[in-house]
Amino acid sequence: MGISQNAPENINQQSGLSDQKNSTSTSALEWPANLSLTLVKTARGSRLAECSHSGPLYVQKPFYPEGPDHAHIYLLHPPGGVVSGDSLDITINVTSRARALFTTPGAGRIYRARPDLTPQVQTVTIKLDSLAVTEWFPLETIVYPASRGVLKTSINLPEDNSASFVGWEITCLGLPASQLPFSNGQLHQSFELWRRDKPVFIEKLRLDAQDQSLIAGRAGFQGHSVSALMVAGPFADRSQPEISQIKRQTHSEVALNKLVDELRDKIIDSQCVIGVTVKSQFIVIRLLANSSQQARVQLTQAWQVLRPHLTGQLACEPRVWSC
Repeated sequence: MGISQNAPENINQQSGLSDQKNSTSTSALEWPANLSLTLVKTARGSRLAECSHSGPLYVQKPFYPEGPDHAHIYLLHPPGGVVSGDSLDITINVTSRARALFTTPGAGRIYRARPDLTPQVQTVTIKLDSLAVTEWFPLETIVYPASRGVLKTSINLPEDNSASFVGWEITCLGLPASQLPFSNGQLHQSFELWRRDKPVFIEKLRLDAQDQSLIAGRAGFQGHSVSALMVAGPFADRSQPEISQIKRQTHSEVALNKLVDELRDKIIDSQCVIGVTVKSQFIVIRLLANSSQQARVQLTQAWQVLRPHLTGQLACEPRVWSC
């Protein structure tokens, strides 16, 4: 009689233990990481006013190789890559008149997915207030064969055209140096540029390695293992507010065309496929290469041309790039 009374209690205890084990097992297969940063302009320059994080994602103390008004910030992810169930969520707010350059000390990696094909997700959201300057230069992301990567980047600009943004994304498919091409796996990638909740530029890639037509085709990667996108702007003429809108637009278009010609002359490389276009006061550079080093060299040269026109400053490479 006593046994029968205790039986339900024992069953409940076992069930609770089982649930706890399942919860622990599930959490062990997921490793979310979040990072939230806020940059403000103070009397002492551009300062990191907020830095909150959870999981293995944080930043070093800002560097100031250009002086106090322009911070260089290195994003750190000690694991060095993401596996199935991992998620990285980065939110950056650059407030009015603050200036910051963001980069990483090493390449990111999207490793082979587990058999259950759970995706590996990275989300980056950057918001700029009026007169803010943001430079987004993470090193390349290496997408391993049989991975399931989801990469999302969203840039939000103010409506008054006073903020400036320049950034790139470099993506390496497979490990060709190790004879491991991206012949299996999926990559979903998006880059979105918004002005006060209105879309300005949206680029999306949905790549399934089982269909090699996009990787090999002339309308796709043309057999290259590295693709890159760089966006800079807006290049609106804000220096002469008293002239009419039509004259200001004409002046801006003439200056933009000259800048595009200068860029095309500067970044010609027979080993890369490079295109430079203009979209709604933004310069867009698309590049195909066979190594991340080729891509970075070309985009760095483009940045050296663009930066004085966009921010009024000469390019100053982060120290970590020379390590």
